[in-house]
Amino acid sequence: MSQGNTRVTSQVVNAHACPVREVLDRVAGKWSVLIIVAAAHGPIRFTELERSIEGISRRMLTLTLRNLERDGLLTRTVHPTVPPKVEYELTPVAHELHASLLGLTDWAERHRVTIAESRAAYDARRPSS
Repeated sequence: MSQGNTRVTSQVVNAHACPVREVLDRVAGKWSVLIIVAAAHGPIRFTELERSIEGISRRMLTLTLRNLERDGLLTRTVHPTVPPKVEYELTPVAHELHASLLGLTDWAERHRVTIAESRAAYDARRPSS
């Protein structure tokens, strides 16, 4: 096989990576992950999300919910009551993502001590600045 056939051009990598990176940036964002976890057990109201996600501002919650809805990860239902009752619920795609997040969380829990020990050993080998 010639060398020309084994090379991957940066255009091919970028053409493939850009859409994937865009999706990962959205779903791996700090607030997106926390919203997906909070909404995993069924419909949840805005105020419940706001109370359950420490540190999120009302504006950031609104923007993140809109983006998750736009991406097809949440559905927003407005109930015709006074005042209007708005609920957010994960879509089937988001439930699949949630299962993946649980796997990642389990992995992190199983290996957190090993990682902490590795960091300490690495830091001990490095000279102080």
